[in-house]
Amino acid sequence: MRTEIRFLLAVVLMIAVLVITNLMFPPVPPEETVAPAGIDSVQVAQPEDTQGVQLPAQEGEPEQALEPPSRDPVITRTVDPLAEAEGVSTQASETLVTVQGPLFEYTFSSRGGRLISARLLSFPSFTFPGPVELISPDGQGALGTRILAGRDTLDLRDLPFEVEPADGIQLSASGGERTLRFVYRHPTHPFTYEVRYTFQADTYVVDVSGQVSGVEAELVLTELGEGIPFNEQRERDEARMAAYVVNHLQQGIRARQLDRVDGELVEDGPLLWTAFKSKYFLMALLAGSAEEEEAYLGGVLVRDGAGEYQAHLTTTQALGADGAFSNRLFLGPQQFARLSNLGDDMQNVNPYGWRFIRPVVRPFVGIVMGILTFLHENLKLGYGWVLVLFGVLMRVVLFPLNQKAMRSQIKNMAVQPLIQEIQAKYKDQPEKLQKEMMKLYKEHGFNPLGGCLPMLLPWPVLIALFFVFQNTIQLRGVPFLWLPDLSAPDPYFILPAFLGISMFLLQWVSMRSMPQTNQQMKMMMYVMPVMMVFIFFQLASGLNLYYSVANLATLPQQIWIAGERKKAQGKTPLTLSK
Repeated sequence: MRTEIRFLLAVVLMIAVLVITNLMFPPVPPEETVAPAGIDSVQVAQPEDTQGVQLPAQEGEPEQALEPPSRDPVITRTVDPLAEAEGVSTQASETLVTVQGPLFEYTFSSRGGRLISARLLSFPSFTFPGPVELISPDGQGALGTRILAGRDTLDLRDLPFEVEPADGIQLSASGGERTLRFVYRHPTHPFTYEVRYTFQADTYVVDVSGQVSGVEAELVLTELGEGIPFNEQRERDEARMAAYVVNHLQQGIRARQLDRVDGELVEDGPLLWTAFKSKYFLMALLAGSAEEEEAYLGGVLVRDGAGEYQAHLTTTQALGADGAFSNRLFLGPQQFARLSNLGDDMQNVNPYGWRFIRPVVRPFVGIVMGILTFLHENLKLGYGWVLVLFGVLMRVVLFPLNQKAMRSQIKNMAVQPLIQEIQAKYKDQPEKLQKEMMKLYKEHGFNPLGGCLPMLLPWPVLIALFFVFQNTIQLRGVPFLWLPDLSAPDPYFILPAFLGISMFLLQWVSMRSMPQTNQQMKMMMYVMPVMMVFIFFQLASGLNLYYSVANLATLPQQIWIAGERKKAQGKTPLTLSK
């Protein structure tokens, strides 16, 4: 948030320079939370309620408690206490099963059918050895489940599951979809729980379906884990973006930073999806399958995690009459096209910009990213050189507007003596003054904002680029010259310093063409570059690169415009019409 405020301040100051320079100092000739109710937002049983769960007794048998063992991070074996008490041996060593494709490598445990590792092979982690990791290695993993049957909660998170195929899955780029199946069968009761994960090699979406049989169950409770561990070098960026997000059917998207989760709270449903996000990556649970039009998740129980930037999410989902359920998982990068394909407004899980400017910024972000991607793919240039080229092209495209602004400034400069004459003549007649001013504007085509409005057009692009570098994963970790990462600040502060120098040169060249200057303009010429260096030194180096190149490309234009101003100073001054 501090970065966004600093950038917003920079934009306001830069626009102020343009407007104030043209208006105040024109060149003149010498002289929350409520516990939910109902099936869409069920109140989740508290942890202490999961101990001593009663399974429905078979006819003629007493009800018996199913008490899961302690949940230590280091797992060696799983024992069903109920079966052991009845003399049925169910000792089973934990089995780790891997699903690997071109994009990902997922590791599941047979104990609870939990996901204990999710690595994205196309993205290096800057904190872990190897690829980006979405599951905290010191946590309990994700996708552990509990079943709500009446007032009982059947905890399956530590129980032994059968796995098929037992040796895991290897997906090839040309292969079709493959399914990993987990089944828990109670040794003495008819209760069975089955969940199936279907993977495809070219997508980060996992189709999930399951079935509960042997008990009359209403809900399945799925744990989404404890948050995405930090994978970026700058911890402050990860901390600022670490959050959980839900999309409510009526209320829309709402998010909360993980360091602001205190105690327990409930996000009531119905929900279209729930997710953990980091700066660039996402772990989301979406309601239903891709073919289902109306499918919803219930409430989400949120609890404090072990770390400051961790929280536990438990999502509820209603079971069908036959005990079946389905949903989708997304474990991957925040790439706009991929998220858009998921539907339900998933692309806004990490929105561009502040809420009040998103409708304006979003189109510019799409256009800018389209241009950068086109140049990158078709010219075979790295993104650093693409930004250099883009900065030059922007100034070439905007040159006619700059020329128009220059001519408007020259016209305004010629009209200034007439404005001063009218103001002095009718200073005690406000109505007459206004009438004469309007007459002057009409006769000479004077527009006070004509010199600055064309120059404001590049700012939407600059704002869009700020959010592109803050959110767009395509620029993550991309090096250029001495810069290790275009999405991170310049480690040597070379670009911010160059940016300040280029701003000073532009203002200096412009001021030299003025017949007279005042102290305010001189102060602004010296103070503004220093302030901009202070504001930009912690912003993305790619943004600094673009703005510095754009300033450098503007310098020849500014020199030419300064020459035109000097030529206009020798012309015959205008006079008021009688």
